[in-house]
Amino acid sequence: IFDPRPIVTLTEELFPGRGRELSERWRTRQFEYTWLRTLSGHYVDFEHTTRDALIYAAHALKLKLETASADQLVHAYFQLKAWPDVLPAITALKNAGIRLGFLSNFTRSMLESNVQNSGLGGFFDHVLSTDLAQAFKPDPRAYQLGVDAFRLERDEMVFAAFAGWDAAGAKAFGYPTFWVNRQNAPAEELGTPPDATGGIAELVTFVLG
Repeated sequence: IFDPRPIVTLTEELFPGRGRELSERWRTRQFEYTWLRTLSGHYVDFEHTTRDALIYAAHALKLKLETASADQLVHAYFQLKAWPDVLPAITALKNAGIRLGFLSNFTRSMLESNVQNSGLGGFFDHVLSTDLAQAFKPDPRAYQLGVDAFRLERDEMVFAAFAGWDAAGAKAFGYPTFWVNRQNAPAEELGTPPDATGGIAELVTFVLG
């Protein structure tokens, strides 16, 4: 739902000529740390994980990362806004009587801040952080949070994912899954393709159809 591009822009502003490289290394290590911490049983929340990944990426690229810059970059995760096409889509779903939930690796405070930044307050019946499960997606314990919150069977819900790996994880868990593939990325080769792929408008059609 939230557009991550401002974080890339800020990284480039703080590290001219190296920002995109740092951003890519940071994002890769960020996801690797969520998976490693879940697998090893040493969970810390996404804010902590994000800072650790940033510090690692800067060290790996031999960049001097001042504390103030690290704080600014991590805080950017509290200042995100939804993609422009999100509000019309969730308005249509809400008006159709669809119950909506948000399941994210973000911390609860990140989610609440970004929901308010985006003018989406009041749309979601549940705003769920994987902190509740002490396990990041794609761990089944994380996806189970949606089942527990809505008190429905997993095949009675639709899971909409931005990342291909998240779509694959949700499908493996048993959710009917729609992949909002904004980056036109190839499907993951994990044996669990999504039920459908497309843009936000197609997601609305998939849910209501």
